[in-house]
Parts: sequence; C-alpha cells; structure tokens
Amino acid sequence: MNNNKIAVVTGASSGIGEASARALAAAGYTLYLGARRLDRLTTVAKTISGHAFALDVTDIASVQAFAAALPRQVHVLVNNAGGALGLAPVAEFDEDQWLAMYQSNVLGLARMTRALHGKLLASGDGHVINIGSIAGFETYAGGAGYTAAKHAVRAISETLRLEWLGKPLRVTEIDPGLVETDFSLVRFAGDAERAAKVYADTRPLLAEDIADAVVWATTRPAHVNVDQIVIRPTDQARADKVFRRSGAS
Repeated sequence: MNNNKIAVVTGASSGIGEASARALAAAGYTLYLGARRLDRLTTVAKTISGHAFALDVTDIASVQAFAAALPRQVHVLVNNAGGALGLAPVAEFDEDQWLAMYQSNVLGLARMTRALHGKLLASGDGHVINIGSIAGFETYAGGAGYTAAKHAVRAISETLRLEWLGKPLRVTEIDPGLVETDFSLVRFAGDAERAAKVYADTRPLLAEDIADAVVWATTRPAHVNVDQIVIRPTDQARADKVFRRSGAS
C-alpha cells in the first residue's frame, strides 16, 4: 500500500483517466482529479474519496489554478488528458482540429509537467506517467495530426529523462493500442455509429487494462524506471491492422 502518497490524474472524468484514478486509489494513493466535466469528475472522486477540481489543460490559467490547489508534495502525475479529432488526409486537414490536438496532447502535457515539477521534486520520489499511444511510433492514413501529436509526447518523455537525470524523478510512457472508451466518439464528433465501427467484430483493450499498467509502473522500487510500456489487444498488430471476426481488417 502507498498510504500518504498523492497522485494526480488529468482527464479523469472517464475512460483511461477514470480507470487509472480508481486503480491508484485502490493501491492506497490519495487522488486529486482534474477534467473539464466537473459534474462527472465529482462523482468519480466521491467514489474513491478523492478530490475533484475543474481543469482544462489547454488553458494556462486553469492549469495554474489547479496546481495551486494541490498539496505541497505530489508523488505521481498521470498526464492522460488528450485525444484525437478527425480522420482527414493531410491534403484536406482541418487546422482547428490539429491545433486542438496539439493544445491538449502536447502543450497540455507540458503545462501540467511544468506546473507540478516542484511538487514532484519535493516528494523525493516523483513519477510522471504520460499516456501516449502506439500512434507515437506508428502512422496510418488519415491520422497525421494525431500521430504527430503523439510522436511529440514520446519526444517529451525521452527529453524529460535527460533533463531530470540524477534527480528523484521518473518518467514512464504508456502506449496503448485499440482501447474501447469514448476516444472514437470524440474523434468523430459524437457520431456513435461511426465510432462503434472502430471496435466492431474485434476485442479491444479496456481502460482497466491500461490502469493496471499505470499502477504497476508507479509501484516499482524508486530506483527502477520503466521507460515505456506498449499494450495492444491480441486482435491488433499495428495501428491500422486489426483482426475482425467478420474477416475485414
């Protein structure tokens, strides 16, 4: 058990963020949760005796206010907030969608890491968990905006290890493949039928599968840094190669 340790999870109102918060709470951490959907976030926080605060990682003032509400020491930061928008080819890309993806996946992650750096360092055993994606080292047609953003997450994770060498700070990147959450529903602007086709006739990962990895990485001894965890369902070989029982891939 990790009693008296503080964990912060962004984008914790649903999906991987919510599952990670629940798993960390079960492991003994005290949770501070951030997300834009405060009503949903508050419900999650109550069930794990955690704390909920409104957080928009694309807004500097929101990040600063959130950080100011946290205790002096933070042991774990799970940078989960982010997501994909659209599936247009580069020749037709939507600049607003690309900017939004960079704001949340890349700059939002950097803002949170900067804002909590001092608190993580003060803990004497700080750990940043960046939720990346297999899109951070693979590409697929129509996914240039999202894959570029997740490639940037990987670059940040690797750079942090260089910049923090010799300090009591660890950096782990967890890169999931196909996970059935609201990810595709958001990507396709609420088109439930289109989102359902992403997971049709296959067996994707669950948010809880990623949460297991979050807890495992954070509970290794302080001298052990798990650099990267890649997790795919057995029905997936690449980002764009998925086995479907209907025979289509």
